[in-house]
Amino acid sequence: MLPESTSKQTGFRQESPQLAGVVHRNIHALLDVRRRAERRKSIQERVADGITRFTGSMKFVVVHAILFGGWFLINLGKIPSIKPFDPFPFVMLAMAASVEAIFLSTFVLISQNRMAALDERRAELDLQINLLGEHEITRLIRMVDAVCQRLGIDPDEKSEVDELKRDVQPEVVLHEIEEAEEEWERERSL
Repeated sequence: MLPESTSKQTGFRQESPQLAGVVHRNIHALLDVRRRAERRKSIQERVADGITRFTGSMKFVVVHAILFGGWFLINLGKIPSIKPFDPFPFVMLAMAASVEAIFLSTFVLISQNRMAALDERRAELDLQINLLGEHEITRLIRMVDAVCQRLGIDPDEKSEVDELKRDVQPEVVLHEIEEAEEEWERERSL
C-alpha cells in the first residue's frame, strides 16, 4: 500500500497516483457490474457454479483418491474387518462413477453456458467501446488535419490522412470479412 501522502483515499481503497482516476472508476464500475451479476444468479446457477468450482479443485481429486483407494482396499479383501461388497471387477464402483460423470458434466455445461453468455456480453461491450474509440480518433484526425491546413502544414502522406479521416462502418467491415472468408473457403475446397 502506498503512503498517505502519495495516494488518494476512495470508497474502496487507496488509489495509486500512477493511474488516472478514470482507470480507478472503470475498475470499480466493472467490479460493481460483476457483483450485481453475482446477486442476480439463481440458486440453481449458484449450486452449479459451486459444484463446478469444487470438482475443478485438488480437494475433489484428493477426496476421490481416498474414496477409490478405500473402495479398492475393502473390495480386494485387504481390510479383514470389513467384508467386500463390490468384488472385482467393481461393477458398483463403475456404475457410481458413470452416474457421477453424467451429473458433473451437466453441471459443467450449465456453468459454461452461463460463462459463454457473459463472454458474449463482454465482447459486445468491447465492440461498442472500440467503435466509440475509433469514432473519436477519426474526429481527432479531422481536427488535427483542419489545424494543419489552417497553419499551412502539409502532411507527408496526404492520401493516408484522407483515408484515416473516414469513419469506419462496422457493417461494411463485417461484409468485407464475410466475403474474404467465403473466398478463402472456396480456395480451400479446390
